[in-house]
Amino acid sequence: MQSGYPFIAIDPVVFSLGPFDVHWYGIMYLLAFGFFWAAGNWVAKNRTWWGWSAQDVGDILFYGMVGVVLGGRLGYVFFYSLDSLRQDPMFLFKITQGGMSFHGGLLGVIVAMWWFGRRTRRTFWQVADFVAPLVPVGIGLGRIGNFIGGELWGRTGDVPWAMIFPNSIQANGWQSEALREAWANGSLDHLARHPSQLYQAFGEGFALFALLAFYSRKPRPAAAVSGLFLFAYGCFRFVAEFFREPDGHIGYITGGWLTMGMVLSIPMIAAGVIVMVFAYRKTGG
Repeated sequence: MQSGYPFIAIDPVVFSLGPFDVHWYGIMYLLAFGFFWAAGNWVAKNRTWWGWSAQDVGDILFYGMVGVVLGGRLGYVFFYSLDSLRQDPMFLFKITQGGMSFHGGLLGVIVAMWWFGRRTRRTFWQVADFVAPLVPVGIGLGRIGNFIGGELWGRTGDVPWAMIFPNSIQANGWQSEALREAWANGSLDHLARHPSQLYQAFGEGFALFALLAFYSRKPRPAAAVSGLFLFAYGCFRFVAEFFREPDGHIGYITGGWLTMGMVLSIPMIAAGVIVMVFAYRKTGG
């Protein structure tokens, strides 16, 4: 019997330059930053009510890059791998052993936006409302990078579009000929999983981008765009967690369904509602 599910075994390294390997995930980061720069410049030029220049876009991109990398790594370690840090303080710098946290990256970007606003004499919300609609495409590209790397896979399921992620069966399973043979004869079908990375790429990435792009096409009350980002991302992420396999070293928080991703998303949803209510009440809208 031949398997009816795709076998996701893609080399995470795109190419090598001497001792340096260029990974797909890194390419996705570069594409995300490139999109931010191009789209940000378009918005600055065509929606002049923002009062932004091309120089401003380049500067906030730099601050944001630092914030997302430092915050994402710190968030992953402190939210998901604190035990590893206790055992090995140098784990913080071992980025090949566990990656980045969105929620940590968000905190890093918030600090970066605050610092940029202070330096340019803008309010925090003036910066955040400009940045928020430009972020989701980068999130979506990051999730596609997770999919290509065969990581952060979904829970097992028998939906027609389920997939076999060999890395979920054994470390570096994408290189295993034995697993490929087992897949070919259908022996791994019971291990097929939801491609939750693609669910997240669509929801947290491209659907969220479309929503924010539509909402921010005309001036809104200060903080309203940021509030919608927090609320909508939190909702998309919370739903995606029902299909995503929880981190193995954490598992379910309680009840066999509540995950750390859900726990971290609930405050975002609440904060988004509060910020939007505050924004419209302040303007009487």
